Amino acid sequence: MSLDTVLNRIDEDLQTSIDRLMELLRIPSISTDPAYKADVSRAADWLVADLNGIGIAAEKRETPGHPMVVGHVGEDSDAPHILFYGHYDVQPVDPLNLWTRDPFDPAIEDTEHGPVIRGRGASDDKGQLMTFVEACRAWKAVHGSLPCRITFFFEGEEESGSPSLVPFLEDNAAELKADLALVCDTSMVSRGVPSIAAQLRGMLKDEFTIIGPRIDLHSGHYGGPGLNPLRELSKIVASFYDDETGRVAVEGFYEGVHEVPQDQLRQWQNCGFDEADYLNSVGYTQPHGEKAYSTLEQQWARPTLEVNGLWGGYNGAGSKTVIPSEAHCKITCRLVGDMDPDALRSKIRKHVEDRLSPDAKVVWDNDLEGSPASVMNIDRPEFEAARKALSDEWDREAVFTGMGGSIPVVGYFNTVLGLDSMLVGYANEDDAIHSPNEKYDVKSFHKGIRSWARILDALNR
Repeated sequence: MSLDTVLNRIDEDLQTSIDRLMELLRIPSISTDPAYKADVSRAADWLVADLNGIGIAAEKRETPGHPMVVGHVGEDSDAPHILFYGHYDVQPVDPLNLWTRDPFDPAIEDTEHGPVIRGRGASDDKGQLMTFVEACRAWKAVHGSLPCRITFFFEGEEESGSPSLVPFLEDNAAELKADLALVCDTSMVSRGVPSIAAQLRGMLKDEFTIIGPRIDLHSGHYGGPGLNPLRELSKIVASFYDDETGRVAVEGFYEGVHEVPQDQLRQWQNCGFDEADYLNSVGYTQPHGEKAYSTLEQQWARPTLEVNGLWGGYNGAGSKTVIPSEAHCKITCRLVGDMDPDALRSKIRKHVEDRLSPDAKVVWDNDLEGSPASVMNIDRPEFEAARKALSDEWDREAVFTGMGGSIPVVGYFNTVLGLDSMLVGYANEDDAIHSPNEKYDVKSFHKGIRSWARILDALNR
């Protein structure tokens, strides 16, 4: 099958492809707000109709929450079989007053980096999802078939915690099994540098309350002899860190953490990442993590313990002279390598409990949540084939990168379906996903479609 003919078709049909994406972006598929339940379902219907229109047998599958869209194409048992994942639900648009236009009335706008598609979901993840669909459309239009067997799997709950995802995967495991999962919900390490995410950090969440006196106390009556839970909490939080090294000071915290291989470090050092821009864009002048590691290593390959919330006592106007009865703390940890979230939770809790003063008690939240890191099997030949295909399209060596965040579906594909995943996305860091004025570069959309066409061709060789 001729790849050049497909690429030419993609170029010729770009405006029509953008018009289709605009239709999908106009559907306010906000999954977390029950008021938009019908719109989420409508977006699923739109995708089913679009896939059916290019000869892909697709259906909307109901769940206890929002629907999944599943489609299949290709019958050649000798061809590679891939599962493509994206999500069609979007984040809420609040605060609406900070948008420069209606979030669900998308438009092309000119910027210093070229034209962009402005609207909620343009980058996360409708625009990215449609790059793959449009690549398949071009292949079908030119050749009448696709170079791989493909299962399409589009989720409608990613932005609301994916409550139906694992049960759906378990119930439909036989149907969804493939040779490899492709996930398009990531970004490029820097503008114009094609990237394949080789590792994702995991997540651990916990919350605790320090309890002192049985009631709030008058600070004139008990100030001095009274244990203050806020002071106790401040002492414990400070003990989490070693200020000299920037390391987390919890005993055993780094068990399961591995150093980054030198060949991968070399790719990171030459990937075009601008540390100053990264830091200055949010008001920092220097990195504040582990001093022995670069900013990229801190973001992608090192674990963290972050305090996400501290509260207690009086927070109203004026002053109220109390020693509060309780103080509260929320923490999250980003995990890497082989770190075990359950074992780490026990270590953190022991660290806190060992440092309690007499008359202080700790109560832990029991709504436990944690997932290990995901490390991609980049030794599979498909990864190098895709890297070369991306390099050819972008005229720049593609790199294997890390990601500081978590994409839980990748772990579920592995544990439930036994699938390795390849993460390729074309978003830029300034796309303002989850924020007002979200956008997706037209270049990312166009070259994203061409990139998938090249990858599909490379996977079939």
